[in-house]
Amino acid sequence: MAVALLVAGILPMKGYDTAAKAWSELYPEVESHIKAPEFRNKDYRLFDYGKVSSTKGYLYTELINSVISRCSAEGGGRVIIPKGTWFTGPITLLSNVNLHLEEGATLLFTSDLKEYPVVYTHWEGVKCYNYQPMIYAYKQENIAITGKGVIDGGASRDNWWAMCGAPRFGWKEGIVSQRIGRPLLLEWNEKGVPVEQRRLGDGYGMRVQLVNPVECRNVLIEGVTLLRSPFWVIHPVYCDNLTVRNVHVQNDGPNGDGCDPESCRNVLIEGCYFDTGDDCIAIKSGRNRDGRLANVPTENVIVRNCKMKNGHGGVVVGSEIAGGYKNLFVENCEMDSPELERVIRIKTNDCRGGVIENIFVRNVKVGQCKEAVLKINLQYDRKELCNHIFPPIVQNVFLENVTCQSSKYGVMMVGYDNICNIRNVELKNCTFNGVTSGGNYLSGLAEGVRFVNLKIDGKPCEELK
Repeated sequence: MAVALLVAGILPMKGYDTAAKAWSELYPEVESHIKAPEFRNKDYRLFDYGKVSSTKGYLYTELINSVISRCSAEGGGRVIIPKGTWFTGPITLLSNVNLHLEEGATLLFTSDLKEYPVVYTHWEGVKCYNYQPMIYAYKQENIAITGKGVIDGGASRDNWWAMCGAPRFGWKEGIVSQRIGRPLLLEWNEKGVPVEQRRLGDGYGMRVQLVNPVECRNVLIEGVTLLRSPFWVIHPVYCDNLTVRNVHVQNDGPNGDGCDPESCRNVLIEGCYFDTGDDCIAIKSGRNRDGRLANVPTENVIVRNCKMKNGHGGVVVGSEIAGGYKNLFVENCEMDSPELERVIRIKTNDCRGGVIENIFVRNVKVGQCKEAVLKINLQYDRKELCNHIFPPIVQNVFLENVTCQSSKYGVMMVGYDNICNIRNVELKNCTFNGVTSGGNYLSGLAEGVRFVNLKIDGKPCEELK
């Protein structure tokens, strides 16, 4: 494969092409547009509105949803989930409601598929109708999930996780899995089948998200612990003004992404802990045809003061990123695990298209990761069945004061041989020790890559090789 690198001679770029300008001008502007919603000062406790039983076989679905409906209809407030374990089916959040879990409270979700109606959602960046996510909201405003309680999806190898179709997660012959539904959904997307006809549910084996607000404004998720999700944990879609703060996410199941904002605008993720079976934070904007047609990028995301343990990537853009992405700020985060594969990861392919630009990272401390501190990959999942004529562009990526004590590569880039679509990448004042390959890796073309005081194993690094 041809390898080329232009270290100097950067072409003029649109937008924020220097980190200093972005941090001083764009960052405070983005931050000013993110404000947590406020709620009427009135509490609605479950004890006051219905029968309470400690029997696990009793589902509180109807009670919880009826109290949420009443709270919303009366002008909003806090719906209080008291201390104890509340076995439930899917919950629907409504405008002006703060679902508040007291310390010691647990929402434990059933795995009985009969309890999950089919609703509009997105699955891996594709629009569809599927089983209702466990906590779901559609076209609502001023909603929140707060408190010191636990939201437990109850997923395991004996139920939801086996539906991924992998034997190591419990799948065996006879279990209905996404091996049926997923290929069909991707085909519907490529062929442009109307969304109303993309109806999944029984017989298709498609798992659900734990928290899924869709087309909502002013969303807050704060303080809670999120465990054992069947699929992605927090998956906001087409949301504006989203805050995820001081949340503890632990989910080692298949496709167990921690927080995946899709085609969202003005997002703050801060003070959170992620230990996941897939990407910790993965920014999305739709898959292939759906994403390109909608053309709604995710934009203006701040990630700060977070800790990441296990995961395929710490902070990730992609792979379902066909609508593009712009303006990511990552600062003051810590990552460390032998099972953390990459620190900053951009993954996409020529089924997606789109422009990914303006990635700004500073003051990130890494103990160890498996593969690379920064990985930009334009050839992710090359065997995907789709129309491979939409090469994406990645430009304006800046890392400053990032340290790592153990990895295979420092920087890893996989571009194209015949077109230069990785542009304007700078690493400044970074130190990578314990780099087992001895340096960096580039396949394909990249332009305007600069290392300013980058040290690998104590030695200055001036070029990719």
